[in-house]
Amino acid sequence: MAHLLYLVRHGEQLDAEHGVEDGRLSGRGVRQAHAIAQRLSGVVFDQAWTSPLQRATETAAIMQERLPAVEFQKSALLLDCIPSGLEEDTPVGFHGFLKAVRPAEVEAGSAQMQDAVAQWLRPSRGDVNELIVTHNFVIGWFVREVMQSPNWQWMALNQANCGLTIIRRRTGKPPQLLVHNDLGHLPPEDRTGLPLPQPF
Repeated sequence: MAHLLYLVRHGEQLDAEHGVEDGRLSGRGVRQAHAIAQRLSGVVFDQAWTSPLQRATETAAIMQERLPAVEFQKSALLLDCIPSGLEEDTPVGFHGFLKAVRPAEVEAGSAQMQDAVAQWLRPSRGDVNELIVTHNFVIGWFVREVMQSPNWQWMALNQANCGLTIIRRRTGKPPQLLVHNDLGHLPPEDRTGLPLPQPF
């Protein structure tokens, strides 16, 4: 018996590089959404969830065209957020980013992800397949939780647009990371959302 959680980051957002916080998908983002839907078309999902933000709901709507039996429910627990703030063991490279985040935003993000973990990383009875369309930081926090890594680790666990991560939960056993950021369904020219490589 296994509970499989399929996590998908939304497709590429149009004009995100210009500071637009939310919006519709770019043409490439639409292609990415079609590709992940094709990848998952053989899976029977018991439940499906999406962040309420436009870039996620549009990704989910495109996926639903290929997965007609799937009905996505919106959940505020999947909103983009900052799950933790600056702590003693946070690497120096992340200090600049976290110092710019308001404490209230960190507090809200932390509470949100505690509730999200309680909902989606719980043990389950029977075989259950759940699909989630959400954001990079949310997926990073789920993976960090499974790996029991330090809180700051979510910032180093990047997920590409429409990358696929799969987590398995079994009764009486800790959760297991089966797949992280799999991009096999995307051609190289459609792989976006990861940090650019830094020169040595």
